Amino acid sequence: MNNQVDTSNLDEQPPKLPLIQMFRIGLFQMGLGIMSLLIAGLLNRLMINELTIPATLAAGFIAMPLFVSPTRVWFGQTSDAKTIFGTHRSGYVWVGAVVFAIIAFLLTQVMWKLGLSVHEIGWNGVTYAWVGLLGAMFAIYGMAISFSSTPFAALLVDISDEEDRSKLVGIVWSMLMVGIVIGAIAVSRLLPCTGAPPSEVSIYANSDRLAQLQKAINSVFIIIPIAVVGLSFFATYGVERKYSRYKLRVAQNHILNGTTATEDKLSLGRALRVLTASKQTGLFFSFLLMMTIGIFMQDAIMEPFGGAVFGMSICATTQLNAAFGTGTLIGLSSSGFLIVPRLGKENSTKLGCYLVSASCALLLIAGFTQKTVVLQVALTLFGFASGITTSGALSLMLDLTAAETAGTFIGAWGLSQSIARGIATLSGGIVLDVGKKIFSTAIYAYSFVFVCEAAVMIIAVSLLSLVNVQEFRSDAKQAIAAVFSNELD
Repeated sequence: MNNQVDTSNLDEQPPKLPLIQMFRIGLFQMGLGIMSLLIAGLLNRLMINELTIPATLAAGFIAMPLFVSPTRVWFGQTSDAKTIFGTHRSGYVWVGAVVFAIIAFLLTQVMWKLGLSVHEIGWNGVTYAWVGLLGAMFAIYGMAISFSSTPFAALLVDISDEEDRSKLVGIVWSMLMVGIVIGAIAVSRLLPCTGAPPSEVSIYANSDRLAQLQKAINSVFIIIPIAVVGLSFFATYGVERKYSRYKLRVAQNHILNGTTATEDKLSLGRALRVLTASKQTGLFFSFLLMMTIGIFMQDAIMEPFGGAVFGMSICATTQLNAAFGTGTLIGLSSSGFLIVPRLGKENSTKLGCYLVSASCALLLIAGFTQKTVVLQVALTLFGFASGITTSGALSLMLDLTAAETAGTFIGAWGLSQSIARGIATLSGGIVLDVGKKIFSTAIYAYSFVFVCEAAVMIIAVSLLSLVNVQEFRSDAKQAIAAVFSNELD
């Protein structure tokens, strides 16, 4: 690779990113929200309720894209070094979008084959082969999402100045939740809202309903992914060439360092020494793990809960995501402007955790009353609480990030949160299956999940109380000084 840097146009600053372009770029993130609704808000319901696949397996499939998230590091480094279609970021976004759209349709077809195998021949070698293939398809889907979304995140840095970056990130993050809400509405329009409620018998026992459902689901997984690919191209086309400061910043960095070689970085070993220098890092990691499990344990089982306990149709359970997404949007926006500035980061995060526990209790009450309106209120409150918790935790995360090694810490926190969310999703399925073994009725099995979720949130609060930002900063500074001192030696 040619490491020479063109320094001829350093005085030509790209134009500032206008507000309208920020919303346009956010359309890609909105598309990712719609896709997450399809995968985690529709397929989970189908697998658990209609195809009678064990919740542990179904949750494992849904979590697979999160478990392959370490590939984000490699894809990000690759987009720094190599171009696609003459761009460092946009080409990756486009290729990844086309691949995840195709894979989303193909994995749905494999899901139907697995359901048929479970119904006709039970759990034998052939069925487990379909399980392995479906798991692999979900993993490929996750890598395609990472291939697209990681360079997109880097693009946000490339096209923005520091003073505008928080505004851009806020808009783009909000668009993700808007996508979930829009996706829930769009999918519910494309699916039949009538039909018998789910039962303990596979839908393959009812050929007429199966044919109707397969046709509707397959249409959704053709129409929606194509629309998302279109959004991906529209959101990013021409943006990098006009607004990116990436090459300019690299060139300026080389001049400041008196070199034309690629940027020197801390080795992995030295980065790990900085990461592990303070016990506060481990405490905050443990808090992040518990908090993420507490928020996302119900991720894979909420739509099946609506179907099994409330007798809701597939389109009705899909709309539950709109209530959660709306609550999250309100929680994120209100916490940033009202709650965190008044209560502080740590207290705001604790408040969010307590509200998540209260939401779990309300979900339990909704199940026993079997009133849909109580379920909607509970999910809106759950989303609101999640927004507050996420906002507070992100603020704390930035405090627990050493400026000299910001990339290392942000990467570590982001990766740990992705893995924790995968564990949370899988845990929800496992706890539900355990609940089904212990209790004879569906309401008690699902209530068992909500009780465990609330307990995990209380543990998260106790861990957060042990986190000391000042101690972290002191330990991190000493570790960074020691690392760079050794490099000079």
